[in-house]
Amino acid sequence: MNPDQPLLCSDCSIDPSSDTSLSSLRRGSSGCLCRLASYPYSKVASSFSDTEDTFSHFVNSAGSRPRFTSLDSHYFHGSVFGCSSKKVVMETNHSSSEVTKGSFEISGPARYMSHERRASVSGIEKSRSQRIRHKSLEVFEFLSSEENARTIYINDPRKSNDKYEFTGNEIRTSKYTVITFLPKNLFIQFHRLAYLYFLAIAALNQLPPLAVFGRTVSLFPLLFVLFITAIKDGYEDWRRHRSDRKENNRHADVLQGASFQAKKWKKIQVGEVLRIKVDETIPCDMVLLRTSDPSGVAYVQTMNLDGESNLKTRYARQETTMMDFESGTVSGLIKCEQPNRNIYEFTAAMELGRQKIALGQSNIVLRGCQLKNTDWVVGVAVYAGQETKAMLNSAISPSKRSKLEGNMNRETLWLSVFLLIMCAVVAGGMGLWLGNHKSKLDTVPYYRKRYFTSGANDGKNYKYYGLPLEIFFSFLSSIIVFQIMIPISLYISMELVRLGQSYFMIGDTQMYDADSNSRFQCRSLNINEDLGQVRYIFSDKTGTLTENKMDFCKASIYGKNYGNAAYALDCSTDDASDVLVHKSDITEVKEGRRWKTKIKVKVDNELVSLLHKDLVGKEREVAHEYFLTLAACNTVIPVITQSPAPTNSATNECPVIDYQGESPDEQALVSAASAYGYTLIERTSGHIVIDVHGEKLRLDVLGLHEFDSVRKRMSVIVRFPDGSVKVLVKGADNSIFSILSKASDMVDPGGPSHDIKNSTQNHLNEYSSMGLRTLVIAAKNITEAELEEWQQSYAEASTSLNDRVAKLRKTAALIESNLNLLGATGIEDKLQEGVPETIEALREAGLKVWVLTGDKQETAISIGLSCKLLTLDMQQVIINGNSEEECRRLLADVKNKYGIKTVDQKDARKKIIKNGDNKDDGSSLSSNNFPDNGLQASKCINKTGCNSQQPSGKATGMKNTPLALIIDGTSLVHILAKDLENELFDIAISCKVVLCCRVAPLQKAGVVDLIKSRTNDMTLAIGDGANDVSMIQMADVGVGISGQEGRQAVMASDFAMGQFRFLKRLLLVHGHWNYHRIGYLVLYNFYRNAVFVLMLFWYILCTAFSTTSALTDWSSVFYSVIYTSVPTIVVGIFDKDLSHRTLLEYPKLYMAGHRQESYNLHLFWLTMIDTLWQSLVLFYVPLLTYSNGPVDIWSIGSLWTISVVVLVNVHLAMDVHRWVLFIHLATWGSIVITYICLVILDSIPRYPNYWTIYHLATSPTYWLTIFLVTILALLPRFLLKILQQMFWPSDIQIAREAEKFGKLSYHSSKPKQGVE
Repeated sequence: MNPDQPLLCSDCSIDPSSDTSLSSLRRGSSGCLCRLASYPYSKVASSFSDTEDTFSHFVNSAGSRPRFTSLDSHYFHGSVFGCSSKKVVMETNHSSSEVTKGSFEISGPARYMSHERRASVSGIEKSRSQRIRHKSLEVFEFLSSEENARTIYINDPRKSNDKYEFTGNEIRTSKYTVITFLPKNLFIQFHRLAYLYFLAIAALNQLPPLAVFGRTVSLFPLLFVLFITAIKDGYEDWRRHRSDRKENNRHADVLQGASFQAKKWKKIQVGEVLRIKVDETIPCDMVLLRTSDPSGVAYVQTMNLDGESNLKTRYARQETTMMDFESGTVSGLIKCEQPNRNIYEFTAAMELGRQKIALGQSNIVLRGCQLKNTDWVVGVAVYAGQETKAMLNSAISPSKRSKLEGNMNRETLWLSVFLLIMCAVVAGGMGLWLGNHKSKLDTVPYYRKRYFTSGANDGKNYKYYGLPLEIFFSFLSSIIVFQIMIPISLYISMELVRLGQSYFMIGDTQMYDADSNSRFQCRSLNINEDLGQVRYIFSDKTGTLTENKMDFCKASIYGKNYGNAAYALDCSTDDASDVLVHKSDITEVKEGRRWKTKIKVKVDNELVSLLHKDLVGKEREVAHEYFLTLAACNTVIPVITQSPAPTNSATNECPVIDYQGESPDEQALVSAASAYGYTLIERTSGHIVIDVHGEKLRLDVLGLHEFDSVRKRMSVIVRFPDGSVKVLVKGADNSIFSILSKASDMVDPGGPSHDIKNSTQNHLNEYSSMGLRTLVIAAKNITEAELEEWQQSYAEASTSLNDRVAKLRKTAALIESNLNLLGATGIEDKLQEGVPETIEALREAGLKVWVLTGDKQETAISIGLSCKLLTLDMQQVIINGNSEEECRRLLADVKNKYGIKTVDQKDARKKIIKNGDNKDDGSSLSSNNFPDNGLQASKCINKTGCNSQQPSGKATGMKNTPLALIIDGTSLVHILAKDLENELFDIAISCKVVLCCRVAPLQKAGVVDLIKSRTNDMTLAIGDGANDVSMIQMADVGVGISGQEGRQAVMASDFAMGQFRFLKRLLLVHGHWNYHRIGYLVLYNFYRNAVFVLMLFWYILCTAFSTTSALTDWSSVFYSVIYTSVPTIVVGIFDKDLSHRTLLEYPKLYMAGHRQESYNLHLFWLTMIDTLWQSLVLFYVPLLTYSNGPVDIWSIGSLWTISVVVLVNVHLAMDVHRWVLFIHLATWGSIVITYICLVILDSIPRYPNYWTIYHLATSPTYWLTIFLVTILALLPRFLLKILQQMFWPSDIQIAREAEKFGKLSYHSSKPKQGVE
């Protein structure tokens, strides 16, 4: 580009005969025309904002005609300051330099205006300049008046930091230091109430009257758990420290004196000037001052910040792009807002000498971004270290708690009640015993007031506190003895089991996506078991059900439909050389080269012929303007690389264009335009260049209004080389049709009125019914008066401090009106592989799938049919209301028509607990269908189930008609904001499918909350984009898709995967396994500890209600920590009730989680009854066996210890479904370890149980007693299991038996790879 040529000046916009040369034009401020004008094309996207606006600011062109470039919507960016023709002195540290400032009234003739017109416009511009200057100064004064405004002195870090004490650039993501680790980690761990409970127990045991166990022994369980958790936390924090050191010791070039020198990141300070080179990472948040591009543009990749891989444009203000940094005299002042987490907004103002410049979001690059396609940039650090926006946004989302864990707390409360009752019984009994034996306390066992021993204490009295205090102390001592009734080891066991489950989920090769090279991710370890109880799935459409890889398929131009004829591949691909008749017309440019795009596009031969005919008529003109709009109305950045040309090409190499776009839609449209000969090849800060069939067309960009969810359209204002100005618009059909010209000149003179508009509408309906995404294309010519009116309105709106967004939308409406219809586009977003089969399987599993999409209704319905979400036998209930009253009426009509009754929310919450809805949908596989006790299960377990009852989602009044609710975003606005939510809830839960169209991100979260807040059903939300974040965080389980729209959904999710089809395996296989394992783990831990405590309780009742124990202190402590903890963890990780093939083949088995078969209150009480029986057998069988034998109490205690360990491990073995080596080692190994520990403890002479195991083990009675205890204790459980499986088998039992005897049939004869 010629450096003397104004950037915004068209090739022929300056009269060659004019006496005003290009070199005579002065470079001005942001209000003046210059080759360094700033034009941000970056689109600001926020997952929590409904609007994304990028706006425009003034620049002047040659002559007095005003020109525009785009600017950001945020405060102070793009504010235009008037400039005088005087020379302004810019102060520096030790010298001054003069910069000549141009004025709005640039001298010299204008090409397109008369002398009078120029005089008039000149006057207008003068008054406008004064008005804008006044508003801009008002903005700067507003910032200056802020008490907490952040002031940075450019290139003077000492002055900046001495005055304001900003943080350094060193970051720390670690929690601890060597000094703070112990106290801080303990403080965090003791946030768990269970830990506080056991700390209190250990503290009580230190008191002399309550010293039941040894003081050291009583601390062991708590210290063990704290130690293990501390090791885990310490290792994780060590990894953070290592990552921090690596990050802080990276180097960047910092201006020191008159040169840039390398400096560690951690030593960078606010106010320092940095130089970043291509592909380097930005070390701190910095305002751009200069770039390698003369126009001040820089390209950055924000992948590390928001997950989006597309390039973003950032700009240096033109007033700073000529700074001489090597002179060492750079200075200035920046006032900006205090550090905040909003990565899409930046409010600041810069002062260079007497000049005040507004800064916005497009002028700042954030820490973590990478510089791309720009050789270097220079900027000043404004936020460093922990104050950078990236670090402020690094907080993790609040953790979720599983539903089963919540129910577990309920049962823990019941165990606490049992504990208090037992302690009260012991204390009360002890009080009665002391009262009855008051006169014998000197001689009776268990309670003696006096020592009867030889030695110093002989004859001395014990400390006797009196009856009331003795009862109280007995109560506290009982709590210490029975403390493990609340299983402390359960918490750490659950964490370890979840960790093991996550390891196998991550390693499942069936959930690995080769296309994106992404494995399954477990981002939360707290809710693995919730995957087995999901009832509602809320799914995004684009990028989740579909690939989000857009293909341009259909075009409606001037009322004619293109795309029905035979397609040919775009000749930009190598395999289309002999397909297209008109190949040479669209591939050859002037130099005999062709452009190649990375996206393959099919072209229509008829449309190609139209574009290459020498037609002068309206149709050719509209088609030309149509593709110009596709190429120009976007924010796509063309990145051109060279690649070897095909062998049949006459050139050595041909350019390849990689379009970096904000969305796949834009990339598809620009690639389609290129396929038809309109190739976008250059975009700078103020103009774009389009190759039109080999001829380069340069368009000056005067303004841009980006797409937002309120306007639902985007427009760009461009000046053509002939001086004409047009606005090119694309947007949603309902948005564009409402602003078309009533007296449209697009109507074919030879046809009836409005044929083109009606034909286009028909084509849109056709495209939507095919499942295509649609956009409408329109344009119009702009007069000078309209342009000036828009200038003035925009200048006022863009500098407004109040309601800026609303005012800018109003400004956009001035230019986006009375448009001429050009046509429409149809883009195909193909379904992902396996989506129909996945949705079908999930529905068979009893899950309700709701789709929440921003697409139009027809498109959503078509996609719903193609993915088998909607079926032809469903009655579609459509609610499209434009007011509260209309929505109320529509909801009432639906309820009356289909006989839908109002649901009591309390009943809705209890429904799943009672029967899991299985009675309504026939999901239960009754054993009556299996005359051979389940051996013929394969005849009845099939994808349609055995029960002939009607499936759920059928209205009461029309039982044979399943309903599908289809509702739009406008209706949801009125329903969710008013008192109509309950009406919508009644209808929604009566439908098999709910399809929400045109919904905003917050509406998605509102729909999820509609179910979550009114039922106990588990909800899962799955999406791939930033607009799905609120929905993902609202649901009980959030799943992110690693798709085409960045990683924001992944970063906010609990689980992440590459394809929607993996959801089937995640829920039906891993979800089922995880729920079953964790449910059994909790019940078993309750049983294991309760049977031990009850055994101690029976012993205390037989020892005058004293808190003495027959077991050694170490045996009591080791029981729940060492003797029996490992088998439960191993079984919780490895056990599988059914194979993955069976679970995938018969999805109805998933409903066991809906019915809470593995963990519920009924099972808890049955377990406690069984525990009571086992504890009685455990206590009395050894006691009666040795009642007359020559054994002491320590020998009986040793027998009880080994008996209870053998009993609980055999109990566990009875419930193991699939034995593997690790389960064998853990189960039988724990018994061996118990014997080893007993031998060691009984070999220590100082313990009272010295040598007892050696005497007992030599007696056959000892071994027979252990065997008898095990048989008698487990016999009722064994018989009950047999009766239940014979007469009342569950679906899981039937399937397991059929699987064992080979009675199940699989559609796939070859076993699938993966976790088996």
